[in-house]
Amino acid sequence: MLTSLLPGAMGQAVAEQVSVAGLAGGVVRQTGGAGLERDPPNLTELKKEAEQSAKDLEEATKALEQRRAQLASADKELSAKLRQLQVADRELAVVRQPLSNLVGMLYQQSGSGDIAPFLSGSSDESTLRAMGDITQLVARRDQVVKDTGRLNEERERLATEAQDLRAGKLLGEAQMAVEIDTLRKRSDKIVKSLTQSLTKLGVKVKGGQLAVRCDPTRAEAAGRFPNGLVPESYLCPLQQKGHELRADAAVAFISLNEAYRQRFGRPMCVSDSYRSLAAQQSVYYTRPGFAAVPGRSNHGLGLAVDLCGGVERFRSAEFNWLEANSKRYGWIHPQWAYSNPFEPWHWEYDPKLAAG
Repeated sequence: MLTSLLPGAMGQAVAEQVSVAGLAGGVVRQTGGAGLERDPPNLTELKKEAEQSAKDLEEATKALEQRRAQLASADKELSAKLRQLQVADRELAVVRQPLSNLVGMLYQQSGSGDIAPFLSGSSDESTLRAMGDITQLVARRDQVVKDTGRLNEERERLATEAQDLRAGKLLGEAQMAVEIDTLRKRSDKIVKSLTQSLTKLGVKVKGGQLAVRCDPTRAEAAGRFPNGLVPESYLCPLQQKGHELRADAAVAFISLNEAYRQRFGRPMCVSDSYRSLAAQQSVYYTRPGFAAVPGRSNHGLGLAVDLCGGVERFRSAEFNWLEANSKRYGWIHPQWAYSNPFEPWHWEYDPKLAAG
């Protein structure tokens, strides 16, 4: 089976077809005293599926690299087998030549009269010498025949091994190509479904870049950029106009926002989200004590929001609901924000919590 080249769980994931239809109804959960809430249609599940798919694809790529290393080793072994085969052919040719020479010598000696007395029944010194020569020649002939048979067997073995290695190499490459292609198509399908869901919820990007900018599988790549210097192509817009976050944080926040809308009848109010390095410097100098040192803020990573609309009031109904429900979407009110400095409006996305 094609999946035999990948770890068990990953191979099974490849074999399974992705069906988003079963996720369309959402998941009903208990929401901390606020009654039953329904998650937005398939968004949270699709995000997890997309992230898992990216992980599977990464593992498959690593497996492909390992397979290629094995194939490179097989190539070396194949080359060695072919060289051995060439040597065996040369040895076989060398061994066969003396056998031909021996036959000629026997023929010449039998016709020269050296062994005629022996054949006629008489015996003298020359006859005995001829007998010794014949005995030696026959022994050498037998050895040549034996060596020839051994070399023929060795040649056939080497040829078979070389053929098996070549066939295995071609099969391995074909299998891995199918595995990678299947996983990539699966990932693309999930991201497409996720993009469609975001579009239905009002998330828009000019130029048709929504599928790229809101792809949560690009989160790790976005995390490689310096704080406050994340390119726009790695930031996903929120439903709140003018605000954006890193893709995985954005998708999780949009899910949380829809649950909040169901509870309070309105979307969350966002006063700040991703903050460029220049914006961090401006806030740091205009609001001393209420902003991190430029280059150290989670806003600069696209992983934090400042909220309004009631959440900014500590122990308000909005704050309490968010505190009770945000963690299952990967969002938290950090411990430091409860006291030092006191910022009830500040909330952060934790990728590890979201993956749990």
